[in-house]
Amino acid sequence: MPEIDPLLSLAFTMDANRGTMAVLLGSGVSRAAGIPTGWQVTLDLAERLAASMGEDTKDNTEKWYVTKFGKAPDYSDIVEAMARTSDERRGLLHGYFEATTEEREEGRKQPTAAHRAIARLVQAGHIRVILTTNFDRLMETALLEFGIEPVVISSTDGIKGAPPMAHWQCVIIKLHGDYLDPRIRNTVAELESYAPEMDQLLDRVFDEFGLIISGWSGEWDVALRSAMERCPTRRYSSLWGEPGTLGPKAADLVALRSIQLVQGLGADQLFTRLEEHLSSLAEIAERRHPLTPALAVATAKRWLAEPDKNRIRLHDMVIDEV
Repeated sequence: MPEIDPLLSLAFTMDANRGTMAVLLGSGVSRAAGIPTGWQVTLDLAERLAASMGEDTKDNTEKWYVTKFGKAPDYSDIVEAMARTSDERRGLLHGYFEATTEEREEGRKQPTAAHRAIARLVQAGHIRVILTTNFDRLMETALLEFGIEPVVISSTDGIKGAPPMAHWQCVIIKLHGDYLDPRIRNTVAELESYAPEMDQLLDRVFDEFGLIISGWSGEWDVALRSAMERCPTRRYSSLWGEPGTLGPKAADLVALRSIQLVQGLGADQLFTRLEEHLSSLAEIAERRHPLTPALAVATAKRWLAEPDKNRIRLHDMVIDEV
């Protein structure tokens, strides 16, 4: 059997089975945009809490918090202690997840190439479900740039109010919550289990969709890993893009689920290359069918509107028709 590029193989699957792949985005995708992880935010908030109390953490914030409160730092507890209303929480957390004017000009805390490539894949109908462990709204922002208003599920309330899965155009499932909701999951204990409603939703997603994974370590999210492990079916193939080396628990999951592992690929490379492959397949399919004069004229006009971008495509179309 000839070996081909795993991303090209995935593109063939997605082209032939439109809308059957889901995406799982971990903290690595948002970290590339300058967004801190939930644990980093928790420790920084704990440091600010200590400062407000006139105490010195001696560069060990976690140890100070445990000594002071008798438990590990908890995002929800700290946020609720420091900001009691939703407006106060937004003000408190604004700087971690929302870009300042300067950061926006520098391209920080903005959707990355990966976010925008995924948005275009949603627009083309290749992806309908996006799972993410991130608290930020970069994926939502990227989709809105392309005129897509996603359904966002970040709690059991959202699951109950969501439309039936058959009617999903685009759904973002924020597995650990949204940064403005103090109920987000962040600690080891919180990541060990999900509400029954979320487990049932994940069971359906992992049963009915293939999976493209990026930016996720697979080591700490026990409940998410368990949901993937207990799914008995393999209806569609899955692919995991990893820029470095997987940990042992993630490697076990790859073996159990027969996931295609592609090392050396970050999220930007993975999704932009996948989008390019799918665009090429669409062009090949389009060229297989003879163009009517009206369609040829309409296509030429559309490509001439952006000559730098479409010069080669226009050239190939003219040569093919001649």
